[in-house]
Amino acid sequence: MRKILALILVLGLTIFSNVGNTNAVFAQSAQTEVTEGAEKTGFQVLKEKFIEGDWRFMSLVLICLILGLAFCIERVITLNIATTNTDKLLNNIDDRLQSGDMDGALEVCKSTPGPTASILYEALKNSPKGPEAVEKAIVSYGSVQMGLLEKGLVWISLFIAIAPMLGFMGTVIGMIGAFDKIQAVGDISPTVVAGGIKVALLTTVFGLVAAIILQIFYNYIVNKIDSIVNRMEDASIGIVDILARNNIFK
Repeated sequence: MRKILALILVLGLTIFSNVGNTNAVFAQSAQTEVTEGAEKTGFQVLKEKFIEGDWRFMSLVLICLILGLAFCIERVITLNIATTNTDKLLNNIDDRLQSGDMDGALEVCKSTPGPTASILYEALKNSPKGPEAVEKAIVSYGSVQMGLLEKGLVWISLFIAIAPMLGFMGTVIGMIGAFDKIQAVGDISPTVVAGGIKVALLTTVFGLVAAIILQIFYNYIVNKIDSIVNRMEDASIGIVDILARNNIFK
């Protein structure tokens, strides 16, 4: 999963590195479109607004979005891989135990990806020590797997919080610049301050958009983790019943 995260970061930062060259290219394309009377696409409008904003804060917001999306995509891929059909897994374990093949049951858990299979493996490994040892192993190893499932969530939360803050900071600084122009010119004409106010508001919009996108991914990831945890708990209860039914406890 580290390789996936690194690849996503490289792709995102490559896109970011090309943003600096986009201004001149967009200016030429915009001029051509105006001449030909072509209608701008949504992507072109988005690119235009990004360039019109203050590049210092817009770039920081873009970095937050890229990094946040990298963590989100890594978590989504990892959690989808970790999702296990617990009913099928428990049935396979039950079949092995009914035939007295404890090693086969352990191999089933070892060959199945995901935290649920890892917890069941620990439960089976500690089954000769009695039900108390099995329950203790499930609780202890379950906490470890929970930590692995929630890995990276704190960074996603950080980028969700920082993106709109950077946008608001750009807005405040843009408004300060607008009032500086008013003070320098000595006139409160809209043409004097319109540019600064527009730049200020654009940074806020992009900061909020970045936070909204990351928040949607974050809620999906949290819901996915809750679903996996519920399956882990059901499987933990099920494995104890299977062990008792097959007289594994001594």
